[in-house]
Amino acid sequence: MRRIVLVAAAGTLALAGCSGTGDDGSTAAAAGGPIKVQASDSSCEVARAESDAGTSVFNVTNKGQKVTEFYVYAPGDRVMGEVENIAPGLSRELHVELPAGSYETACKPGMIGKGIRAAFTVSGSSAPLTDDAALAAATDSYSRYVKSQTDALLVKTEEFVTAVKANKVNEAKALFPIARTYWERIEPVAEIFGDLDPKIDGREEVVEEGMAFTGFHRIEKDLWAAKPDVSKDGAIADQLLTDVKEIVSKAQAEKLSPLQLANGAKGLLDEVATGKITGEEDRYSHTDLWDFNANVEGSKAAIASLRPVLEERDAALVKTLDTEFANVDAALAKHRAGDGWKLHNELSQADLKTLSDAINALAEPVSKVAAVVSQK
Repeated sequence: MRRIVLVAAAGTLALAGCSGTGDDGSTAAAAGGPIKVQASDSSCEVARAESDAGTSVFNVTNKGQKVTEFYVYAPGDRVMGEVENIAPGLSRELHVELPAGSYETACKPGMIGKGIRAAFTVSGSSAPLTDDAALAAATDSYSRYVKSQTDALLVKTEEFVTAVKANKVNEAKALFPIARTYWERIEPVAEIFGDLDPKIDGREEVVEEGMAFTGFHRIEKDLWAAKPDVSKDGAIADQLLTDVKEIVSKAQAEKLSPLQLANGAKGLLDEVATGKITGEEDRYSHTDLWDFNANVEGSKAAIASLRPVLEERDAALVKTLDTEFANVDAALAKHRAGDGWKLHNELSQADLKTLSDAINALAEPVSKVAAVVSQK
């Protein structure tokens, strides 16, 4: 998802973007130790430009005034790993499994644009984490989950597109949050594939990055306009379906690293913190709580796949995760409305703070999962 960040809101949600710096020794297995990254509003200083194959750990500190992100890209802007929502003054770790090859690192001040990039080279060889049978089983389990969700995403997107092309406004409005539920559950996988994510799910800010405003949110704007009319959105709807078909095919063929599951679980909570709590995501329909719930469900599914490994390596962390996921579910359940959810603009500031606090409390233990997964 491409977005513009309100710094005040990000500051309020700072805990969701904060994690330890590995002083407990959890990153010791990474070749050469953690790679320090000093990010500012105009620079991205990566301490080393190369690493050995295997798990690399980047320790990213935001020295700027804007909330930032850090990415590792393979050719074609394929996302190998990312951390979002790094508020000014905070640090985050990224654990990412990298085979030998050429990559780019990128800091994104303001969490927009192509980022401040530099070349990064990985050499040598290393046994993949999935040589561990339990981790291989975790990725297989999560792949089955991705298939179930992307199958449903395609079905519901087809129904949504059909309604849009027939200018059936009320039907399309009802289908909008339902179709997007399946998207939001597996969004970290969808984000791997370059510009497909912003084409499908980008908000109006993508125009500032030189892209056309298309996809779900372009149609959302017309559906919830003062005089709703999507009779001219046929081409946009057709392109949306084409793009969704492509991402479904790619997602179902993707061989994920266990660290992508761990990072994705945290990334989904960052999505909640930066877009759903603030109401920026579905700014026309105000259906943000559908997305909020789907992000939490997706995070829970990734953790569930990793659960056997986590129980063996850190049972106390699993207990904490269970408690905090239950607390988020309880806080969110208060805002049920029939088979769906209250609109974002129906929630009070106190309601939003309660939800924010619950997400913050969950994000902290989820941020520890990647370090546990990368242990050898």
